[in-house]
Amino acid sequence: MIAVFKRTSKKKWYLLITLSLLTCFVSLSFGVVNFHRHQVVFYPSFTSKTAGSTPVYEGEFSAISYNVAGLPELISSAETPRSESIAAIGRKLNAYAVAHVQEDFNYNDELYNSGNNHPYRTSAKGMIPYSDGLNTLSRFPITEFRRIPWTDCTDADCFTLKGFSYSRIEITAGTSIDFYNIHANAANHPEAAAARRKNMLQFSDYVKTHSAGRAVIIMGDLNAHYSYTYDNVDHLLKDNGLLDAWILLYRNGKFPKPEIRLPNDAILKLTDTCESIDKVLFRSSSEIELLPKDFKIEKSLFTDVHGKPLSDHCPVSLSFAWRIQPNYIAKKN
Repeated sequence: MIAVFKRTSKKKWYLLITLSLLTCFVSLSFGVVNFHRHQVVFYPSFTSKTAGSTPVYEGEFSAISYNVAGLPELISSAETPRSESIAAIGRKLNAYAVAHVQEDFNYNDELYNSGNNHPYRTSAKGMIPYSDGLNTLSRFPITEFRRIPWTDCTDADCFTLKGFSYSRIEITAGTSIDFYNIHANAANHPEAAAARRKNMLQFSDYVKTHSAGRAVIIMGDLNAHYSYTYDNVDHLLKDNGLLDAWILLYRNGKFPKPEIRLPNDAILKLTDTCESIDKVLFRSSSEIELLPKDFKIEKSLFTDVHGKPLSDHCPVSLSFAWRIQPNYIAKKN
């Protein structure tokens, strides 16, 4: 079974585009906002509570990626009410040490302030069309954070600042991992797939430049398949020495065969053995070794009291064991 983001109807997207253009016009007319698609936004370091404490050389943590379908309810393709559902998502994310969310547009207050207890959370960028919808919640200090918009997009994706974010997260005193949260261009028609391929090239170049020699964990809605001929996410892995947790744990390292036909849209019917567009990629470094332990497509936890999914995606989670490499410890000591 193949998964792909289920697009909203054309009527709803036309409404989104109209609302976005109207909002942009009003905001720019009154000098409320000035944004550029190619701008890279940097946020200063968060306060670290572990600095100066005794280092730990091994441990475990869990991470999750979830497209929370935070578009305004009028145009959302999710089945359940958005405000209540995203508030519930915020509470359920407490079970994970690091959580990356996509499409966190119009309900960030509900996500953050309805029972979520992560001590470190990135500052939300507001509603569409000014937000990329990407945020990270963590039990560990986030010492550096950046947002990078795509240079290529198609259709309604151009009416949000979609892209990827970079977080340097300190998992123990003096040791950090580079985390990336990504939301690539959607849809599978030729122009959209071409823009998504360019997204992957832009992202790959950034990882090469900013995370050279470092441990990396990439999570998010890539909107791409190994099993779709017109996607190039496999090149992202090859170019950066990355592993796919699902490929490693469920397919013994074997990638699905690429096909020309379009993937189907049964995204909420996924099982752990199905390829999802929501992925977890990672690599170790000379400093820290990452060992994936348990990849899951989380379906049962993220439902309402009636068993309906809280979003139009299934979140994906992975638990990691980690250890500081013995040679690195010896070198430091």
